[in-house]
Amino acid sequence: MAKYLFQASYTLEGTRGLVKEGGSSRHAAIDQMVKSLGGKLESIYYAFGETDVFLIVDLPDAASAAAISLTVGAAGGARVTTIPLMTPEDIDAAAKKSIRYRAPGA
Repeated sequence: MAKYLFQASYTLEGTRGLVKEGGSSRHAAIDQMVKSLGGKLESIYYAFGETDVFLIVDLPDAASAAAISLTVGAAGGARVTTIPLMTPEDIDAAAKKSIRYRAPGA
């Protein structure tokens, strides 16, 4: 499974819902959503600042990650940024790939 970092910023409507339902209730709802896609919610953290909540999620594929982002965004309660996460071994494999590239102006 691939890991993704979701960053969400609540809208006014989403913030009102969070205040009404509480963080534990949202945790349960998010966990259920992730499980419905065959994934696993590894962690959830609320934070101060521009981003209100951070999730680390294991998902079967990029389409599942996109489905979460689209569904949450369409519901109107939060704006979501989805970031694929890579292991050190993924970077090792990328560094070993031979590709053709010419820098601009070279």
